[in-house]
Amino acid sequence: MKLFHVHKRFLLMMNAIAVLVAFLMHLPELIALSDPVAGSRLFPDVHWANVSYEILFTYLSVLLLFFLNIRMMLPDNPATELRWKRVALTFVVTLVVCNLLGKGFVFLHQHCDVPAITATLHHYLHPLRDILMTCIVTGTCYLDHQNQRSRRVLLENEQLRSENLVNQYEALKSQLNPHMLFNSLNTLYSLIRESPEKAQNYLQELSRVMRYTLHDNLSHTVSLNEEMSFVRSYIYLLQMRYEDNLNFDIDLPQELMQRQVPPMAVQMLVENAVKHNEISNRNPLTIRIHAEGNALCVSNRIQPKLTDSSNTCIGLANLSKRYRLLFGQDITIEENEKDFKVTLPLI
Repeated sequence: MKLFHVHKRFLLMMNAIAVLVAFLMHLPELIALSDPVAGSRLFPDVHWANVSYEILFTYLSVLLLFFLNIRMMLPDNPATELRWKRVALTFVVTLVVCNLLGKGFVFLHQHCDVPAITATLHHYLHPLRDILMTCIVTGTCYLDHQNQRSRRVLLENEQLRSENLVNQYEALKSQLNPHMLFNSLNTLYSLIRESPEKAQNYLQELSRVMRYTLHDNLSHTVSLNEEMSFVRSYIYLLQMRYEDNLNFDIDLPQELMQRQVPPMAVQMLVENAVKHNEISNRNPLTIRIHAEGNALCVSNRIQPKLTDSSNTCIGLANLSKRYRLLFGQDITIEENEKDFKVTLPLI
């Protein structure tokens, strides 16, 4: 239950506020006890027992109202934003319950001989005290939730910043590792000998890939249009290497191109497909990039390499974590005996 998940600091604060409110609400009566001559005019027949029971009842009432507010107003997820209607409803219910508690105490005084203050002024102050107690309790719960939410957002921003640095490092390591550079330079060397014009195009696309990796990856999100422009450059490099053995089927509607994705998200899925599947004359590979509703899907037939010992889980887990931190959503991974598909929400 939600009540058992209240943090210790808030419980201590609840008790401190309840004690403070209980004494402040009955400060006039306490002053009257310290000066019986002057106090008898406003609170005749006031005694320590009466005031003590009133203070104890107010303390317990404030605690009960706090738990009512926690149950009604505070959401299960601290990151959820409170709506004003929910706060207003909680305020009204708290005020009604506070008034009923006061009437219940009067009933106990009249029928069970529980000590209570019977002065006329004390009864006139009851509605004002009910409103003040409701404002204090509901306001405290609301402000504490906003404070916790702000702290959570700051913490997630710090996590996101750290995660982004890790992602940049992983992306750089993936793109600039000696094996990738060797393959790219080897392909470029062959093209220079066979077709200088193709070599120039290849070098231009390679520079675009490097520039995007080094520069655009500094931002948390990019438009799908920017990401796909980079992916097409990356695809060009792959197809120059694998020629007709690697094919791509890209079908993305224009209205989705301004939606946001984490940088290098689509590229990482393409790279995974190339890295973990056989690509040869005997088994050419087709990678499909298409839209399903407001999501982007990257899918391919499973053609496992005989010597493939690497793990796809690290990159996908990394991408999943980035989505949760950035958007509060997750990617979807579907795998069967024949096909592998990853779906990315477009924000």
